[in-house]
Amino acid sequence: MDPLKFSVVIPLKDEEDNIADLVDELEPVMASLKEPWELICIDDGSTDKTLSILTGIARQKPFLKILCFDRNYGQSCAFDAGFQQAKGQWVITLDGDRQNDPRDIPKLYALSDRYDLICGCRAKRQDPWHKKVSSKLANWIRSRVCRDQIKDTGCSLKLYRTSALKKIKMYKGMHRFLPALFKIEGFRITEVAVNHRERTKGSTKYNLFNRSFNTIFDMLAVRWMDKRHLNYSIKKEIP
Repeated sequence: MDPLKFSVVIPLKDEEDNIADLVDELEPVMASLKEPWELICIDDGSTDKTLSILTGIARQKPFLKILCFDRNYGQSCAFDAGFQQAKGQWVITLDGDRQNDPRDIPKLYALSDRYDLICGCRAKRQDPWHKKVSSKLANWIRSRVCRDQIKDTGCSLKLYRTSALKKIKMYKGMHRFLPALFKIEGFRITEVAVNHRERTKGSTKYNLFNRSFNTIFDMLAVRWMDKRHLNYSIKKEIP
């Protein structure tokens, strides 16, 4: 069996109306890359039919693996669980609400020979004005405090080199700061404009209070890590 090239990781919380369509949309995109791949879906304590729908899909789609949490732990835990299980040389992350466009994945992969992390940047966000304003403000502050030079870290569409990703220690809330953590470790990161679609089914699980304000201490922790990161070179080794 050929080694896996890609592991697609998707956290899900109450996305019963979106997951089947997302898998149907994702499959031909991944097939077009002509490389072995797997899909890891993490059910993050859903209370709707998300898990039962996933289970039904898995019976027909051997590339699908399901991780089911016993309760809701949040995106950082869901991403980390997927990362730990990933067997591909590259990890692709997407949101489960279908606002990320799987057709942008080849665009990110086209840059994989030069970078260890390629981040999507939502060019024309299809969100309510208050969400766009709060996100833009949070990204502006984060980019300057963490100095990662990424405009839109909130976009879940990303491509990670797995060998680099495995060296990053995840903490609660840190999925938002993965570009900064990659940069601290000396990995190469970049950003590319991607499509963003309006949510047409289900409802968002995040708002201004649980997404923006709660990241302040995390952001300061990342800045501290950057300033305290060990950086040295050995001039000579004897004998």
